[in-house]
Amino acid sequence: MPASILTTDDLREFKMELLEELKTLLQKQESPGVKRYLKSSEVLDYLQVSPGTLQNLRVNGTLPYTKVGGLIYYDVRDIEKVMAENKVHNSLKD
Repeated sequence: MPASILTTDDLREFKMELLEELKTLLQKQESPGVKRYLKSSEVLDYLQVSPGTLQNLRVNGTLPYTKVGGLIYYDVRDIEKVMAENKVHNSLKD
């Protein structure tokens, strides 16, 4: 098997390609239009539920939240996790 010789220019080029790929992946992961934490009013719009339903989800422990001062914040990842865990799969029987 023939040996390959790597130069510092080869390594520098590889480093730049790798950094560009990492940068692209990180940008895809961080959606600029979506915030990580939502206020109650934003969650009401996001889930299309009433204030009473949101309060019930909080009180019964279904939806985790953080209270800072008088404001309640919800982590979008927690909301998505609750939605995924409660997903109903119906199977149609012939």
